[in-house]
Amino acid sequence: MKRYTFSTLLLSLTLICFNPINQTVYGQNTSKNSSKSLQINEKTLSDILEKNKAFYKKGKVADYIPELGKMQADKIAFSVVNENGKVINVGDVNQKFTIQSISKIIALMIAVTEKGEKNVFSKMGYFGTDKPFNHYANLETTGKPLNPMMNAGAILTTSMIDGEGEIPFKKILEMVRFITKNNSIDYSKSVYNSEKETGNKNRGMFYLMKNNGLIEGDEEKLNNYFKQCSIEVTAEDLAKIGYFFAHQCTRFDGDTTYKNSEISQLIQSQMLTAGMYEFSGEYSRTVGLPSKSGVGGGITVSVPSKIGIGVFSPALDEHGNSAAGYHMILDLVKQYNLSLFQ
Repeated sequence: MKRYTFSTLLLSLTLICFNPINQTVYGQNTSKNSSKSLQINEKTLSDILEKNKAFYKKGKVADYIPELGKMQADKIAFSVVNENGKVINVGDVNQKFTIQSISKIIALMIAVTEKGEKNVFSKMGYFGTDKPFNHYANLETTGKPLNPMMNAGAILTTSMIDGEGEIPFKKILEMVRFITKNNSIDYSKSVYNSEKETGNKNRGMFYLMKNNGLIEGDEEKLNNYFKQCSIEVTAEDLAKIGYFFAHQCTRFDGDTTYKNSEISQLIQSQMLTAGMYEFSGEYSRTVGLPSKSGVGGGITVSVPSKIGIGVFSPALDEHGNSAAGYHMILDLVKQYNLSLFQ
């Protein structure tokens, strides 16, 4: 009787030990097999573009920087880099435009890599805002920029990148070239000169921060900011940037030179919180994805661990975001349930 009991106990223990392992493997296989590609194709993007291209009529091309005002309002492009790194383009895919504020996420990546997140954010906040991108009153009240996505914070971020003269700008330019695998990218000297000549509000922010002890050095640090905003890209380049941050700083072709999950998380959180300025809260409700706009008419979007999206349409809404671009992104998000909050 005792021998039978021992054998039964031994068999029971064997089943207990091995059964959970089999169940776990089965669960993993089931999850893997149920994962499907989004199957986004050129026709999908073309249909969405055609549906929304007329929204440019409800916006206005930025003309407070004279050179930007020369862009044709009806230009439009839509680009996606899918899960496998394949690029899908429709519209005015060869149209170049200046990256503007989208460069802020590249500068932030470099500054944090060099100085560390704690040091960078000791001089600015993680806050969202209900104010426009060029708001600066808080520099006199709290003494610090609200976040690195608004102009004040971005000027400060660029000033923290190591190097004399235009070295910080060159680092930003080279990083854009690396992420997009496009060494032909350069900055527009005419837009740079236009920004420099009309950028008195940005100049005021620079000197307020210098007065507050946040910035050391001369206006060459501010000129680097003007230059980074003047880098020329296409919608495809923006889609590749979106993909890069969506995949822990891995390039669309699989290059992991800069892979860093912490940096990726930081950048995407700032994009979600403040990347669309005072529209960020409503944008999070409707689109629900880390995104960064620029007054040149571009928006880059990261769908974490999935795809990168780039749009271009230079007519801006009242928040300084691309009017048609926003609606194209919104339709794609709804069609494929891409929101983080689905």
